[in-house]
Amino acid sequence: MTDGPKIALVGAGGMSFGPAMVNDVVHTPELRGSRLVLHDVDEERLDRAFAFATKLNAAKGAPVVVDRSTDPGAALDGADFVLSSAEFGRFRHWREDYEIPNRHGARQIMGENGGPGGVFHSLRSINNTLGICRSVEKHSPDALLINLSNPMSRVTLAISKATTLHHVGMCHEMPMGINRLARRIRVKAADIEAKASGINHFTFFTEMRHRVTGEDLLPRVKAHFAKPFYDYSPRAIAAAKVLDRTLLGAGLLEYSYTPLVVHMIREHDLVPCSVDSHIGEYLPFALDVGDWRPVPIDFHEPVMQVAERAAAWAATTSVPLPLGAYGHSSEEVISIVAAMWTDTPTRIMAVNVANRGYLPDVADGAIVEVGATVDGAGIHPETMPPLGEPLSGWVRTQTDLQELVVGSALNGDPDLALQAIVEDPASPSDPAACQAIFDELRDLQADLLPF
Repeated sequence: MTDGPKIALVGAGGMSFGPAMVNDVVHTPELRGSRLVLHDVDEERLDRAFAFATKLNAAKGAPVVVDRSTDPGAALDGADFVLSSAEFGRFRHWREDYEIPNRHGARQIMGENGGPGGVFHSLRSINNTLGICRSVEKHSPDALLINLSNPMSRVTLAISKATTLHHVGMCHEMPMGINRLARRIRVKAADIEAKASGINHFTFFTEMRHRVTGEDLLPRVKAHFAKPFYDYSPRAIAAAKVLDRTLLGAGLLEYSYTPLVVHMIREHDLVPCSVDSHIGEYLPFALDVGDWRPVPIDFHEPVMQVAERAAAWAATTSVPLPLGAYGHSSEEVISIVAAMWTDTPTRIMAVNVANRGYLPDVADGAIVEVGATVDGAGIHPETMPPLGEPLSGWVRTQTDLQELVVGSALNGDPDLALQAIVEDPASPSDPAACQAIFDELRDLQADLLPF
């Protein structure tokens, strides 16, 4: 018997969000008595995830009931909350999305959420996520769907346009950004309260204060990045190239080698929540800043492989692990669940929702990322100041692309997808090259596309 909500985790076999979500549920006292159901179509990965989740739950005294099912009906029936993070062949297709357009002259920094590669990632992810949505509409139409799948803005817009589900998009970039900046200015992350706005992976701090002293911390952040250390001399770049040859070194570079972040702070007085690899997907001059930069997928893919092996070992080993010692993560997903279930007003740093005046100089209905208060009545986004130029112009380009890509996915229209590639600032200027990118990726990924 349970007296908490039923929470279904779709795509539970994946390592990006699954373990963190399970961990946060069992570390949230307000959700004691919940039923957490893991769902994945890959039975082997699901079994591994279930074994790991069972261990996590036991380490905290089994505060929730953990279950699993490969059947969407069994997993979703009567769910109060559905967390969706599912993708097929993530890294294989991400590499195609990155390498093929660049071979044809694209100037992508990452090829995941922006650029011509991001167009195809969006089409695949929307197609898959809307299939999940149809199951949710059938089995738990009153549930809150929390989308965790990228490209966040485009997938969430598709859900908004194609379904009647209560939903929100969630990403950890803002909490991670606070943690990164807190270390640099030597302030405890827990002592920082902040607000930011924009679109997912392209969000900028508007406020950052010390909870105790009330100090405005943004000037301190800007002064930190004005230091000569961040000028990245030829010697520093040579050292970065050496570091990039190792996994630990590549991880250090991903979060600490940030010429584009430095440029945005120094030249535009904008403090990004994210690192170069994310904000650079939306800036036409991303590859013009700095003399060198690493390839993000070359870091993320091996990291995920290590995480997969570690999870498989942790799920099966007889070695006692201190799983209960790890507290609640910086993710805000389960905080939303707890706030709604217990009707406890809770501030959430960042939610992805359809714009209804929350950002005055962003198109109505576009998916924006702003803070919110959550309680039993739902999610109440904050109204923020206008972004102002040039930021609003860069965002406008992306919200226009949101419409094209989502329109392509919902209508099965390949012409709209091609138009999105042509109009993306990271695409080659030659229409023939854009057509070649489209044709090659379409041929490779045909079974996962909506047309």
